[in-house]
Amino acid sequence: MNLELLNTIFPTVKTKELSGRYITNSHIENCFDKFSKSRISTIGYSVEERPIYSFEFGNGPMKILLWSQMHGNESTSTKSLFDCFNLFETHNDIVKTILENCTLLIIPILNPDGAERYTRINANLVDLNRDAQNLSQPESKVLRRTYNEFLPDYCFNLHGQRTIFSAGETNNIATLSFLSPAQDQERSLTKNRKVAMAIVAEINNLLQEEIPNAVGRYDDGFNINCVGDTFQNFGVPTILYEAGHFANDYQRETVRRLMFMSLLKGLDVIADGINEDNYIAYLDIPENGKCFYDVIIRNAKLNSTQTQLTDVAFQFQEVLKDNKVCFIPKIVQISKLESKFGHKEIEANGNTVKTISNTELKLGNEIDFVLLNNERISLNS
Repeated sequence: MNLELLNTIFPTVKTKELSGRYITNSHIENCFDKFSKSRISTIGYSVEERPIYSFEFGNGPMKILLWSQMHGNESTSTKSLFDCFNLFETHNDIVKTILENCTLLIIPILNPDGAERYTRINANLVDLNRDAQNLSQPESKVLRRTYNEFLPDYCFNLHGQRTIFSAGETNNIATLSFLSPAQDQERSLTKNRKVAMAIVAEINNLLQEEIPNAVGRYDDGFNINCVGDTFQNFGVPTILYEAGHFANDYQRETVRRLMFMSLLKGLDVIADGINEDNYIAYLDIPENGKCFYDVIIRNAKLNSTQTQLTDVAFQFQEVLKDNKVCFIPKIVQISKLESKFGHKEIEANGNTVKTISNTELKLGNEIDFVLLNNERISLNS
């Protein structure tokens, strides 16, 4: 699978109806007319009786189950899936091997109530990714029933991660991250884990050409309540995909393209045949650190009597307003932050930084602008 070809194809299949961070059932339903009705099924309903849809593509013997927006505010992979759907419908040679060798069952939004509210949790305030054993929620039961009826050979668990993550303890942004989850407390390197690792290693090889040093690997601590750990425990190779941050890409449209490539590459590796020995390269992917803030003001004073300079770190709070996600800067740390990095950095050069109302900056302040040398400075990207 050729990176140049994928970049060329992407603009031609990108789903124009889906953009930004707020993606709900009503958004994806606007795209349904592009597809045969036989591809689309309603496989269950959420707490608030919103339909949970699935799409099916391909007719090969290898069965792959994919699901997105288990966390309602993690929408990037949903956009990428619909871009893939468009490509599948073109019968382009680039996906011929996938569709001939695989049957794909895809749930684009597992948590439609959370998607509607732009929250991680569902309408009962439950994190579905901690409900794999209790199966207390209707959405969890839908996924498990789908798994039991489809009996997948592989699972792709699609998520989105915060802007705090780095690829290693470095200033490299973790634009995409992956995990082959553990299936026991000992984190045993079982055959199915190695297969999942080998797939990730091939995806990483492709991505390094496009985003060198920007791929991370999640810690594989075992939690049987997580869906990926449970399915891995069942003996099915399972991969966690995490769509992260790219410079100045808070709407995650660049990451959407990279996720599109990563999904296709993962499917292609399965369709083309997996070399399990490649799992070793997975272990070379740096483990995720938490080295980033959205904004850091460096070397500032907070008042005129202060003698020691400090740094001020802001993290954006994602708030849904009028069906649009707004990014509200909030002060989360005031200290010297030598080992941390900002996606945006402002150098105060020892000058006093204050709020627009000329008051002192304090932890918990939610502000869009600061005053530096009597100049109004925007904190947003």
